[in-house]
Amino acid sequence: MDYKKNEQVLQRLEQLQSKHEISIIKLSEPISASTPQDARQRTSDASNVSLEATTPTSLAADLVHYKDLFSKLRFSYVEQVTKEKFIRAIVGDPPLIVTTPENLELEKENAAAKSELKALKNEVAEMVEELERKGRDLSRQYEAVGLKTIDLRELPSKIEDLEMRIEELRESQTTPTGSNPNLNLPLAKTLDLIAKRKKEQQELARELESLQVKAPRKRKEAERLRTELQPMETKRQNSMTAAKEARRRKEAALGGAADDLEERARWWRASENVLTQVLDIKN
Repeated sequence: MDYKKNEQVLQRLEQLQSKHEISIIKLSEPISASTPQDARQRTSDASNVSLEATTPTSLAADLVHYKDLFSKLRFSYVEQVTKEKFIRAIVGDPPLIVTTPENLELEKENAAAKSELKALKNEVAEMVEELERKGRDLSRQYEAVGLKTIDLRELPSKIEDLEMRIEELRESQTTPTGSNPNLNLPLAKTLDLIAKRKKEQQELARELESLQVKAPRKRKEAERLRTELQPMETKRQNSMTAAKEARRRKEAALGGAADDLEERARWWRASENVLTQVLDIKN
């Protein structure tokens, strides 16, 4: 982000706004300055509003007032001119007599003048409508520029906050030495590693599924072997019990001589093993 460019744009906007302040009061200053003080005093309610405190509402009221006033003045002017011409025609020497063809010609000229005036009025109305539309567009653009200027003033501080936040996140996500190196892989290698792990997971899932299919059969086989081993286990327990009982009876019959014979046999067997290993004698 080019901070110098942002600052230059902001300074240029502030300079333009300070030189060209757009408001209804500023726009009405040339009109109010060119209006004579006597002309400001009117008998209508709109005259009670001072031109120094011009507002859009007061301007609209003034416009309506002036339209009504000019309409009355035009009617009075036409009436006075018509009376003056009529009186001059009567008292003139010789009297001015207007014939019917002259009246028809004047009516044609009047109709042509009226049509031309109507066309001019329509043109003026269209121009006024276009000016109003452009004025609204300019007002919206001016407001948008004002809002963007505020955003532009706040933009450097927001950028600094975001950069500080990015640095904090980078520091918090820094991988310590000796940790898993896969955490520092770039995006492409990370995606490859994820695809590999997913493939291994799918293979393990298939193996697990096949083992789950084989599990009932293996369980049944284990139950069968357990059932077959049960009689053999019982037989082994009985044999061990019988052997212990026979040994006990034998020891009781020999009166302790069996223990001495057993110890001697162990000694001779141990001596034989030692001699065999020392002399490397093979069977």
